Amino acid sequence: MKLSPSTLLSAAIVGGATLASLVSAADAPSDVLVLSTDSFSSIVDSEPLMLVEFYAPWCGHCQALAPHYETAATTLKAEGIKLAKVDCTVEEAVCSQQEVGGYPTLKVFRKGSASEYGGTRKADGIISYMLKQALPAVSSVSASNLTEFKSKDRVVAVAYLTAADAKDQQVFSDFAESRRDSFVFGLASDAEAAKAAGVVAPALVLYRQFDDPEVKYTGKFDEAELSAFLTAESIPLIDEVGPENFMMYAEAGLPLAYYFTEPEDASREATIEALKPLAKEYKGKINLVWIDAVKFVNHAKGLNLRGEEWPSFVIQDIQGGTKFPLDNLGKDPAKTVGDWLKQYVDGKLKPSIKSEPVPKTQDGPVHVLVADEFDKVVFDDSKDVLVEFYAPWCGHCKNLAPIYDQLGEKYAESKDKLVIAKMDATANDVPPSAGFQVQSFPTIKFKPAGSKEFMDFSGDRSLDSFVDFLGLNAKNKVVAKDTTNDTGSSDPHLVHEEL
Repeated sequence: MKLSPSTLLSAAIVGGATLASLVSAADAPSDVLVLSTDSFSSIVDSEPLMLVEFYAPWCGHCQALAPHYETAATTLKAEGIKLAKVDCTVEEAVCSQQEVGGYPTLKVFRKGSASEYGGTRKADGIISYMLKQALPAVSSVSASNLTEFKSKDRVVAVAYLTAADAKDQQVFSDFAESRRDSFVFGLASDAEAAKAAGVVAPALVLYRQFDDPEVKYTGKFDEAELSAFLTAESIPLIDEVGPENFMMYAEAGLPLAYYFTEPEDASREATIEALKPLAKEYKGKINLVWIDAVKFVNHAKGLNLRGEEWPSFVIQDIQGGTKFPLDNLGKDPAKTVGDWLKQYVDGKLKPSIKSEPVPKTQDGPVHVLVADEFDKVVFDDSKDVLVEFYAPWCGHCKNLAPIYDQLGEKYAESKDKLVIAKMDATANDVPPSAGFQVQSFPTIKFKPAGSKEFMDFSGDRSLDSFVDFLGLNAKNKVVAKDTTNDTGSSDPHLVHEEL
């Protein structure tokens, strides 16, 4: 069960649609085309650009997407871009052909050729993404269309280069091609356009619908430097974060600092304004955002905030998987946040690691691992260690549980050499010492005795596969106990022979 970064936020709002709103949406005229197995190819293959949603009516994420998809379809219809949908509970054949593995799945089609949709699931995000797809990677800009072009999206990059700047034009063109899904790019090669923009070629100007509306790039036309400039300047100093823009921050490569506040808090706007100088001071080091503490209280708790009092603050190093929560901001939140940011940048803060209490006994066949004893158990050089990271709600984990218990029983007499362990990854953080973060459930890792490196378990999660894997990779020689006759018979669903 794969978890994407955006899942941290999007799950909190899926239940927002009411029955009345769904009925109303169903009765209203729609600009979304309904495709069937019979009509799919004849319609999709003829369109130069089309977005298709593959959905299931019972899917909560699909229900949350529906009004945004309708709004986007109406807006994009005027631009000649069609949006369509396929009900995969009815049109199973076409969904199988398109290798739909989850709901909703969105795909961009060009004359029948599919590619993955890379935008958000909000109306503005869908519109922005599809308009970019309709444009060339680099559009031609002149003095006559400059005003219109620079307002085409929230962030628009225009390079002012003359014919003599052929090398820079090629660098810019290649860079634009690699980032076309995220930004709108234009190239102005005539002197009148540069004059209208108030620049002298070679130059690059970022036009934004937030903060300072124009930002000039003064460096050389190098792909790495262009990328760093665009990544830094395409993010507002401080903005509200939600499912529609979370990925932008997650992919920025910087720690993300959240100011959790109640939307009705009378001091919210004043405090956010007071945080802007801090956002400017730490620009390029940390991205600051504010977030609705009521709607996303579960996200706050996932970042190790207590979730009992607001406002609160937390710094999340997404790449490093560490969290630095601060529940009490006192009477001057901006000053408290500033002190916390400085301590973080200076390396004086220790990450918060959530842990269940250490079990008083280990009576079961599988060792119950918690974060507070992770290093002690897992990095014991004398033992091979196999760990399952699970979630209590995960169906795959529930199916694995009896097999994993049986595995623990097989090696019960070898606990001094081999540890079979499990950890609830929703109640415990994986410590930074592990060197990895859990992105799906179940995640199964193996650490050989005497090593600090982890291996991914590779197998079909059957008992025989686990035994074979341990036999091949364990440094200590252990013998698996024959548990076939422990209860008088073996369970054919748990143990089987391969032909």
